[in-house]
Amino acid sequence: MDSIRMKVAHKRALTDQIAEFTLVAVDGSTLPDFTPGAHVTVQTPSGAMRRYSLVGNGSSPESYMIAVKREAESRGGSSSMHEAASEGTELDVEPPENDFPLTDVAEYLLIAGGIGVTPIYAMAQELERQNKRFNIIYCTRSANETAYLDELTAAYGDRVLIHHDDGDPEKVYDFWDHFAEPQQTHVFCCGPKPLMEEIKAISGHWPEGRVHFEDFKPIDVVRADDVAFEVELAKSGETVTVPEDRSILEALRDSGHKTVSSCESGTCGTCKTRLISGDADHRDMVLMDEEKGEYIMICVSRATSGKLVLDL
Repeated sequence: MDSIRMKVAHKRALTDQIAEFTLVAVDGSTLPDFTPGAHVTVQTPSGAMRRYSLVGNGSSPESYMIAVKREAESRGGSSSMHEAASEGTELDVEPPENDFPLTDVAEYLLIAGGIGVTPIYAMAQELERQNKRFNIIYCTRSANETAYLDELTAAYGDRVLIHHDDGDPEKVYDFWDHFAEPQQTHVFCCGPKPLMEEIKAISGHWPEGRVHFEDFKPIDVVRADDVAFEVELAKSGETVTVPEDRSILEALRDSGHKTVSSCESGTCGTCKTRLISGDADHRDMVLMDEEKGEYIMICVSRATSGKLVLDL
């Protein structure tokens, strides 16, 4: 399905670093339904494609609501949403997809960390509509950094456990009591990498299929030891330098070249490009081994050394 031209109908600050955007179709057309846990991919004002979970009821929606955290090491996506997306700004938005769907069971434990609360909040709203049993554990650094704090506590009362660690590793929430004995409960978890890894580690003895995770960052697009390199565009002969903290796709975009992309995390295959020569450091999750000599995913992969020549 083609992307939807949408505009920001309303923008509000949830915290100092998190903003909520309400998006409506520019032409007033009907929006596709979505289920809890779904996300949309937004072309941000910088041109970067970013995935954001949807909040709210997905049945015959008149708008889509997302919450965006300004990332400290933003490469242009979240920062451009905060700085350049205001009420009236138009954005291309791909139809909803759901890689984190709710199961149909009797009881749920919803675990959120930081901005990971967005799909968890949508799930809680749906489970409440269904009169299902659920509890929420929501971990953040401080009350001032807790999006939807008032809404969650007002709606769900003592079913919500809010924990602030003040950024102190000694104060992180101890989840062990919830996982010591396998339960029939299904767990849904979304949050930063340390939280996800902890829940995966302490739930390893649970039956398969009872603990579910949402993670939009399966690939480290740039790494601490990355270095700059060059790519040659075979069709024009132009050479573009890829800085150590940018992807090939971002460097091309920065140089004024239009790029085709979707996930920008090495998982969808949209940016697959023919590799004419050079040694590639493949970091995607799409290419088959037999394809890696001829193609490269320019959103995440780099050169191991020297220059890459691309069929662009």
